[in-house]
Formats: sequence, structure tokens, C-alpha cells
Amino acid sequence: MKIYYQDKEVGLGENVKKVADMFRENIRTFPNHIIACKCNNEIKSLNYEMDEGDTVELIDITSKDGMLVYIRGALFIMGMAFNELYPEADIIVNFQLSHAMFCEIRNMDVTEEMIKNIKIKMQEIVQRDLPITKKIMNKEEARKFFEKEKSTRGSLQLENKEKDCVSLYLCENYHNYFYGVMPLSTGYIDIFDIEKYKKGFLVRYPARSNPEEIGDFKESKKFLATLKEYDEINSLMSIDTIQDVNRAIKKDGGLDLVLASEALLEKKIAEIADQILKQKDVKMVLIAGPSSSGKTTFAKRLGVQLKVNGLKPVTIGTDNYFVERSETPVDENGEYDFETIDALDLNLFNDHLNKLINGETVMVPTFDFKNGTKLYDQNKTMSLADDEILVIEGIHCLNDKLTSSIPKDNKFKIYISDLTVLNVDYYNRISTTDTRLIRRIVRDHNYRSYSALDTIKRWPSVNKGENKNIFPFQEEADAMFNSSLLYELSVLGKYAKPLLKEITNDVPEYSEAKRLISFLEYFDDIQNEDMIPNNSLLREFIGGSVFEY
Repeated sequence: MKIYYQDKEVGLGENVKKVADMFRENIRTFPNHIIACKCNNEIKSLNYEMDEGDTVELIDITSKDGMLVYIRGALFIMGMAFNELYPEADIIVNFQLSHAMFCEIRNMDVTEEMIKNIKIKMQEIVQRDLPITKKIMNKEEARKFFEKEKSTRGSLQLENKEKDCVSLYLCENYHNYFYGVMPLSTGYIDIFDIEKYKKGFLVRYPARSNPEEIGDFKESKKFLATLKEYDEINSLMSIDTIQDVNRAIKKDGGLDLVLASEALLEKKIAEIADQILKQKDVKMVLIAGPSSSGKTTFAKRLGVQLKVNGLKPVTIGTDNYFVERSETPVDENGEYDFETIDALDLNLFNDHLNKLINGETVMVPTFDFKNGTKLYDQNKTMSLADDEILVIEGIHCLNDKLTSSIPKDNKFKIYISDLTVLNVDYYNRISTTDTRLIRRIVRDHNYRSYSALDTIKRWPSVNKGENKNIFPFQEEADAMFNSSLLYELSVLGKYAKPLLKEITNDVPEYSEAKRLISFLEYFDDIQNEDMIPNNSLLREFIGGSVFEY
């Protein structure tokens, strides 16, 4: 039995917790908060009992899995503090915002005094280093437990047909459940903060890049406003959690849910088209968003709405404006960096844009990726009529450097993302990144012949590019479009789960696959896909779209 940390063997035939405690005691040498482990590529608690032949890797909060454990621990302690001081508080963990979880209380006003008291109580709970233990019950025992405690925390497990048992985490007299591994005790969560924010509060935690300090909080007003708008709309529809989605599917197969979700998206697209029309000087629409946000379908549906408003969309692609291969920047590894904005011929691109909006004709290049050069065809020219508007889609479209010579009044920028506001339950949110990853797994399999393993392997690199080139500019958008559909995971799940189950425990990506499977199993499937419109954004991923891609 072998135990590793950062690719070095640190224990042989040892108890995992014993080795982890050694690191914890020597925090100056190993400061990255070892908080869980991977046994044969499956995330486990540090009290995992090893079997002969096991290979265990200790994980800290510089890893995605380790940070998820840390966040769960912080939220558990927050809930425990409220349970002691304000037991009537109806808390919901809403959104992740820049190294913080934004929470609200449905039935009480959040005050500075309340948050001060909760912070003191949380610090006390952490200092006492109380054990967090896992209790497993059969479903009948669990029903009696929830009835006795007058609690619903963790009750969604009762509806999961894939689970025979119900698990809860206990600490003294408090219980809750988080869908994943938890820290062994409250003392592991020693770096946190809690502060009042808007009408709720933030539970803040370290950044993965610097685990010894609270991560910076960068306010994103437009982003939060978009999340709040959709959260309020969902509440009006009485859809806040997976349980609500499943009930809607049981009622009529999900028809009302599908129709309402699609109507909301169509309404928002029409509103954006109206905004563009009202701004008389707009000559181009720039669309950017992270992977699997549905940019292509959105652009096509926006084009339809623009036509209704008397504007004819004309597309121009940034992919044809790369610099010559000899001028392409390289990354820190000496590889060509095609994702940086400096990989584009910005002078030529801006020259062409200016000529087009001034009524001139340009010869648009086609980029030969094999030879790394732009090619020109005398017959491939482009001009813009008075009733036409440019529509440009690309990862750099929110960055003013891309269109630096174009006056601000001539541009309308749109940020699009799948901003899931649905919760698993009131303490467990659904990550927008997870939803996009599931979309991409399905699309990559259907249209690019990639396995789920291939997609998950690429995902960190995709996220790295988004963090560098897209997210920093999202607040520059004139409009934000949330492409999430309340019912989408009830459709995508039946496509994604078989693909994820092909990933075996001999690869590191197994832990991510298992986590996603466990999460998707809480959703009931929508069986009749005929009810999904053929212009639905979801069709971009599952097929059957009226649009050509």
C-alpha cells in the first residue's frame, strides 16, 4: 500500500490519516492544507481504510477536488453556526462569486450584527476542531430521522432511485449533507471569512493559487444582476431545486417546464435585439462566452430577431485573421499560442471593419491553418448595406483591443454563458462549469468523435483559456445572456451518464466522472424529446436542430 503527495511517495503500508496528520502538524513545510485523498483515482476522506494494493494520493486545496472539500466544510460550519444562533433561518446557498459563495436567508433580514455573531461562532467551531462524522441509514431509517428532527437537509437522497441508503454528516447536535467528501473535522477550515453583501452574505475562502490567504473578491455587478434575475424568475415558476424539476417532470413529462424555459430564452433574445435596434449607431454585434455556452445557436436565433427588427445580420469570423505563422506568439512552453489576442492580425481586422461600416468593399482572407498563412480570392469580397449589421463571434469579442479603432457607439457587446441558478438543494448549488462540461461531453461525442475521457482531459486547459481571455472582460458587455435551461440536465443526463461510465478507475479523470455521475443521478429523465423545439439551444448538443453548424 503506497501513499503519495505531489508525486512523491510519503508512506508505505501506513494509515492515511496518520500520514496526513504528519503533514498537518508540519504546516510550515507543507502549507497547502491536505484535506482529502484519492484512492485508485476516487476521492475519499482522510480516514479511508486502505486495502492491500491500494495507491493513495493526498490532495490539498490547490487542486479542484481539494478546494471543493474545503468549500463544503466552510458551508457546513456556516450552517452549524446559524443553527446554534438563528435556528429559524431559512438559508440558501445561491451562487459562486470570485472565491466566495453568496448566500441568502429567505425568512429573515441579514444584518451586520447577525453576520458578526455568526463569524465569531464559526471561529469558535473551527478552534474546537470538532469531528465531522458520516452516518449512513437505510431509507426507512432516514425518513424517521427527518421526521423526528423536522428537517429536510439531505432529504433529496430519498428520491434518488440509484441510492439504497441515505448519508448525513454529523457534528455534535447538527446534521447536514453535502454531495461529496467532507473534511474530517472543523479545524481543517481555518482560513475563511463571512461578510454581509447586498441582501445576503458571502462565505469567503482561499484561492487555489494561494491557499494561505482569503482569495480576492472582485465585484461583478452585471454578472450578479443576471444571476439574480434568473433566480427570481425560477422562484416565480416554483423551480428552485432538483426536487422541483423532478416534480414538474412527474406532473406532465416535463412539457410545461420545457415550454416555459424555451419561452424565457426567446423573450430574452428578443429583448436584446430590441436593445440593439434602439441604439441607432450600432454597426456590429460582438458575442463572446465560455465553451459550450451555446454561442452558435444564440447568434443564429439573435439573427432571426434582428431580421424581425429590419436588420440583416452579416457574419465575419475572426478565425480568418490570424497572423502569419512566423509571427504567432508562443506560450511559456514554447508552443504556438493561438488563443492569445496577439495571435490575431488586429491591424488588418480593424482596417476591414472600418471599411465595411463606411460602405467600402473588402477582400476577406481565408486562413490556411496547415501552412499558417492568409489566402485571398479576388471573387471573395464583402460589403455592408445600410440595413445590414455585422455579427462577430469569438473568444476575444469583449476585449476592446480586438476592435480598438471602432468607436464605442458602433459596437454592442454580448456576454453569453450557461449560468445555472438551479440548486441540488438549499445547501448544494449546481456549478455552471459542471453544466457546461456536461454539454460539451455530449456534443464532443456526437459531433467530434471524442470520448468523455478526452473531453475531461482537455477541460482544465479550456478553463485556463476562459479565465485569461473571457471572464476578465465579462463586465464590459452591454447585455448578458443566460443560456441555461431548467430542464437541460434532465435531458443531457441520459446521454452523458453512459459516456462517463466508460471511464475506469485506472485514470485520474475517474474521480471527476464519478462525481458527475452521482450528481446526474438525482435528475429524473425527460423521456419525450419531441417536445424540445428544433430551434432550441439544447439541440446544438443533442442533435435535431433546424440550424446548420
